[in-house]
Amino acid sequence: MINFDKTKIQSFRFARCSLDAETGVARLVYAFDDGPELTETVTIPGAPFALNAEQEAAAQRALRLLHLITGVSYYKAAVPAEIRIDGYAIDSATAVLLEQTYVHGLGEFAYRNGLNLHGRIRFPVSQSSVAPAAAALGLRQHALVAIGGGKDSLVSIEALRSADVEQTVAWIGGSQLISVCAARTGLPTLNVGRALAPELFEFNRQGAWNGHIPVTAINSAILVLAAVLHGANQVVFSNERSASYGSMIPGTGEVNHQWSKGWTFEQIFGEYVQTHVAADLHYYSLLRPLSELAVARQFAKTDHYDAHFSSCNRNFHILGERPVNRWCGVCPKCHFVFLALAPFMPKPRLVSIFGRNVLDDVSQVGGFDALLEYQDHKPFECVGEGQESRAAMAALGERPEWREDALVARFNQEIRPQLDVSELKTAPLLELTGEHRIPAALWERLRANFAA
Repeated sequence: MINFDKTKIQSFRFARCSLDAETGVARLVYAFDDGPELTETVTIPGAPFALNAEQEAAAQRALRLLHLITGVSYYKAAVPAEIRIDGYAIDSATAVLLEQTYVHGLGEFAYRNGLNLHGRIRFPVSQSSVAPAAAALGLRQHALVAIGGGKDSLVSIEALRSADVEQTVAWIGGSQLISVCAARTGLPTLNVGRALAPELFEFNRQGAWNGHIPVTAINSAILVLAAVLHGANQVVFSNERSASYGSMIPGTGEVNHQWSKGWTFEQIFGEYVQTHVAADLHYYSLLRPLSELAVARQFAKTDHYDAHFSSCNRNFHILGERPVNRWCGVCPKCHFVFLALAPFMPKPRLVSIFGRNVLDDVSQVGGFDALLEYQDHKPFECVGEGQESRAAMAALGERPEWREDALVARFNQEIRPQLDVSELKTAPLLELTGEHRIPAALWERLRANFAA
């Protein structure tokens, strides 16, 4: 039995990492102080991997990036003041990426636990460690596309298909929901295995700090390593521009549940990959110029995935999923996806997908108020901005088939009169705007499709 007391821990150590090209297994080893080692494994299918010297060096750089970013899962258990890296040194650019990812990616975790991580997290920089600019590996034109089982990644997959981009849909972990959705695409798949150190769950039982971590950052690092091993030149996520905006907490400021899905992380991580891993490996979100409503409109164009997709986070758990139904109908994700799709889908189709009309249930008032940022802040969930929810609700309030439903009628009577007319228009929210990292030639091919 390991005795874990977070108050007595002084340091967190990145002990070592290794990659076996014969099996595709990466071993990521951590420890607190001089305590027992915590070993996580990540298994990339497709082994054995035959790598030349340049590819092997790039894989080693991607492995270290994965080791450093995945450490956030373990560091958070005690958040000690000292961070140590055994066996290799990092440069200042690496330290900046890591400090931003840990501080902002653990923002919700810190808020909920009453912790202040600003100024506390410092990665040791070696003054003699100056990483040479990463070379191009001659990677093939192929996209590894992260699939999460929800509408967003499916929109990306179909957009890439329409642009004739060769792709493999990839996910991490053993989710049957995602597996079924991936199979429905009819495309090649890559299911990466990830096994956390079992001691972490024991630490949690003994009072470790616990809470939300930047999962997208970890998954991004995993797929970068997978792309190097498989020789693919693109790692594609499906994070829309709404992901860059957090919840405004009175007395605290902005706390973004989905920081590692936001533009800031995409920008610094994508640039880091090209300068430190492989110059011709492109990391980007295909949906960055779109709002959540624009993504919903795009998804509604086909019913191919109606019986297969799910954005309900109650179905996804680190210790295994419990998908009694694909939609629980009561969580913030169910609320928001239903509301976002409603303006763009026939009502019977949407109700059939969810198995209920969520907007005609008075017990759901509190959940929708949070989405509307009415008497509450935006939920700590991957949902759109309050303005998007207000505009979608306003659009429904003008339609005969929706306006008699309990929550839509309440919006019209109680909330709508308090809002400026400019906040109720969906058209401006459907425009393609903002910065992105989508390759220019690809974006030119996709722009018209997204705007239609």
